[in-house]
Amino acid sequence: MDRIILERFETSDQGTFGKLRIYNDTFYTMELPWRDNSNNFSCVPVGIYECRFTMSAHFKRKMFLVDGVNNRTGIRIHSANFAGDKTLGLKCQLNGCIALGLHVGQMGGQKCLLLSSPAVRKFESLMSGESFILEVKNV
Repeated sequence: MDRIILERFETSDQGTFGKLRIYNDTFYTMELPWRDNSNNFSCVPVGIYECRFTMSAHFKRKMFLVDGVNNRTGIRIHSANFAGDKTLGLKCQLNGCIALGLHVGQMGGQKCLLLSSPAVRKFESLMSGESFILEVKNV
């Protein structure tokens, strides 16, 4: 089983950003800000998790599930552009999941991920639906 490392390099009210490298490809990641592992409001805690390609009832397609996160369920790897703190009125398209993108940028004055859908398609193609171990680290 492949081991993939997600290295976070920045966190603020606008989101938590990192890099994920697999084979010769690099993807940017985006999660919610750290909010004490609060369901729907926080990024994933630092740790090691098994990821499996399973059917999502919410998204109605197969996608990677991040399994074994303490007191959390349904964490997926999918596309999104914004992960700001909703309680501060920032744009947000995540509820605790991990988004992938090809670039980090700005839209409407808020930090965001760009080319997210193509990144997710490429990642899923590279992984061929195979389970993997995800190690989440802060750098």
